[in-house]
Amino acid sequence: MTAADPPPVGRAARLRLHRSLQVATRGADLLDRQLHLLRAELSDLRRAEAAARNAWERLVREAGLWELRGLLLSGENALRTASAVPPAEAAVAWEDTLGVRRPGRATVVQGTAAPSTAVPGNTALTHARTSYRAAVDAAARYGAASAAVRLVETRLRSTTVRVRALRRHRIPRLQQDLVTVESALEQSEHEDAVRRRWAARQTGPSPGR
Repeated sequence: MTAADPPPVGRAARLRLHRSLQVATRGADLLDRQLHLLRAELSDLRRAEAAARNAWERLVREAGLWELRGLLLSGENALRTASAVPPAEAAVAWEDTLGVRRPGRATVVQGTAAPSTAVPGNTALTHARTSYRAAVDAAARYGAASAAVRLVETRLRSTTVRVRALRRHRIPRLQQDLVTVESALEQSEHEDAVRRRWAARQTGPSPGR
């Protein structure tokens, strides 16, 4: 039944409308509860995202300072040697929360240097390498936290749209259709009662008997 369709009539239609209204109302109530849980979950995820971002930015700054000290101490050649590290691999464990599949814990496996790999030319570059590895770990956690926030935000928006559609359109339309059908039924029943009384008077005993 579209917005332009007239409401159905009859007792069966009234029963269908009652059921549809109950289903729509229960659905809206369930979605409202889901919204409440999603908002709480999103608040926690945003705090985790902010903490992960702060940790990542702090470690990047720290690594940059050690790198600068190492560069000043030993020059660019030593920096290039210290930068020759094997790549790291990140892995993300996915979770299902409130019907949202999102990234959970992120872990990074650092590459293992070959025994023949040259060591950094000074202690500052050693600290820089260690700090950058920690920054990579933090970046993975931040990326996972940020993606989780975006996915829950998307579900929150879509659920909000569904609730509004039910509360502002579907439920009021069903309520109005139900009022119209009940009014028509009441009018029909009244007319039936009038006709029955009139018919009873017409078939009653004649005055001369």
